[in-house]
Parts: sequence; C-alpha cells; structure tokens
Amino acid sequence: MSDSIAEMRLPTQELRDDIPFYTNTLGMRMDMIYPADDPRVAVFSGHGLRLRVERGAAESPGTIRILTDAPDDFANGERVLIAPNGTRVEIEERNPPLDLPVTEHAFVVRRLKDQAPWVIGRAGMQYRDLVPSRLGGSIIASHIRIPDGGPVPDMVHFHKVGFQLIFCINGWVDVLYEDQGDRLRLTPGDCFIQPPEIRHRVLEASDDLQVIEIGVPAEHVTEIDHDMELPTPHLRPDREWDGQKFVHNLAKCADWQPFRVPGFACRDTTIAENTSGVAGVQVVRRGNGAPQWAAHDADIHFTFVMNGRVRLEGEGQLPRDLEQGDAFVVPPGMRTRLSNPSDEVELLEVALPGYFKTSLG
Repeated sequence: MSDSIAEMRLPTQELRDDIPFYTNTLGMRMDMIYPADDPRVAVFSGHGLRLRVERGAAESPGTIRILTDAPDDFANGERVLIAPNGTRVEIEERNPPLDLPVTEHAFVVRRLKDQAPWVIGRAGMQYRDLVPSRLGGSIIASHIRIPDGGPVPDMVHFHKVGFQLIFCINGWVDVLYEDQGDRLRLTPGDCFIQPPEIRHRVLEASDDLQVIEIGVPAEHVTEIDHDMELPTPHLRPDREWDGQKFVHNLAKCADWQPFRVPGFACRDTTIAENTSGVAGVQVVRRGNGAPQWAAHDADIHFTFVMNGRVRLEGEGQLPRDLEQGDAFVVPPGMRTRLSNPSDEVELLEVALPGYFKTSLG
C-alpha cells in the first residue's frame, strides 16, 4: 500500500486569526500555507490530527476532542475553547478514573421464555440482556452466544472495567491473554476473570458457544491495541492488573463444599481471593438438608440458572418457578428462599464484594 495522508477540512472566514490559535493555544504545527500573497489554506498537525483550515469551505466548524494526561496544564487549564473559525475544542483526560455508579438496588427476575431480543454485538456475537435496569449502571450481565462456530473475527483489545467475568455454559472457546502463555480453552463450567485492561483476543469457538459475561460498571470502554501481538513472550501467571490476577478456573478441578445457605453445596472459583475481594463467583448445586430463608448484605447479588429448576420465593413477591436460562438479582437485606430444587439444578452466583455476610431465618 502506498503512503497516504488523511486531512480533516474545517472552514474559516479569516485564516490569519486561526493561525495563532491552532499553533500557540493548541500547540499544533503549521505544515503548509498558501497562496503566499493572500493565504486561504493552512494545514496543521498534532495530537494525532491533520487539519486543513480553508477559507470559504462548505463544512460546519465541527468539534475537536483532545485527550491529554495533564488537562490542567493544557491551554491554560481551559476545558472548552472556541477557535476563531468557530470550531469547538474540548479538552479531556486521556485516562479518566473509572466511574462506578451507585447501585440502584432492585429485585429482578429475567426469564428465558420471556423471549428478550438477541442483539448483534462486538465481533458478530449475539447478546441477551439479563439485567435490563443494570441496577442504575452498576452492572451488565449478558447471555452471549455464537451459533456458528469457527474462527472469531476479533482483535487484540482490552476493557476499562472494575470487574469482568466470562463463564462458559455451553460449547467451547479459545482465547489468548497477555502474559498467560498460549491459547486457553473454556469448556462448560469453566470461567475466566479478565482483570482491568488485560489484553486478549478471542480465537475460535465451537458451534452454539454460550457464555455468561458480567461487567462492572455496565458502560465501559473497549479499546483496540494495534501494537501488541499475542501470545506475549513472557509467562507471568502472578501478574496483577489494578490489584487483580487473571483466573482460569476449571470445572474438572472442583472442590465441593457446603454452601452458605443450607440445602446446597458449592464450588468456589477462587475469584474473590484473586481480586482482593472485589467479587466472588460460586457454582451452586443441590446439597443436604432443607433450603432455608436467608438474606445477604452484598451490594450486588446475581444468580443465573445453568441447569435444572428451582423455585424463588421472596418477601412481598409471588413465588417464581425458574428454569435453565433464567436469572435474578436479590437486593441486600431481602429475605429469599430457593425451594424445590431439582436434582440436577446448577446455579451461577456472582456477588460484589466477594466477601459478604449471610443471615439465616
């Protein structure tokens, strides 16, 4: 491919007024100006942009957003400027702190048979929203599927998140992760925790791949990394990203223990330990004893029915008979009971924070 340059054209009425703004105020470089006797075009470059400011151009002045690590030191700390030619310039932080909205607690039940629409998302994957209210923006829970397997048209990317879980419920998927060696495979019951900003790329999936993806907060940025190649040359399983370690938990290595609520057993995925308590993930099955009423003090408590059937009873609520594909959220302090579990019932429980208290009775 031959070398090429792209320019963005902006209009002006008087070029001489714009030159000091784009060079002195915005710190751009003037690369070209003509004609000499009565300049009507000037080209400026900087901040990853090449701008052609042209007298009498038909376009609207538009908006330029400049992202910088030190916005208070840029353009005398101004966050919004208007250029002489009318272009609006917004100065923003390049890496702003993650905004974690306050959770809007609610009792939520989402049934598969309600036929919520599947929408096409990133890399052609299909998404079903499991918590439509997203609890005020604090969490997104998605049922994701790829009906037709094969190579996935993905790129090396990362997410600016506080917590992210990928839990496989059907099929398999191969993924590459930064500093974690060659491709890793998820099969039913396995999960990844993707620490904040770890680079990764989905390689290939089976037919009818289905995963549950949890992201905190609900709206978070996905960025493409065009420079990193995966796999990376170093294997660093103990590396931390913002205090969290990568986890690849395998169902075949399960150690089943009594659950926090009688009547059930669980296996811990080690995610609470490896996220310093940011979140916890457990798989729950029918155990010994009768199910009891219980309440928790977790900020977010999400459950997905992976297999079998169970009745969800809650204070002030009609009982709901749930089955495979259904999901629910229980707010802190609300008493609930999971009764009449079928022998094959299997639940995915995700809680933030990872360590919380349960009261019985």
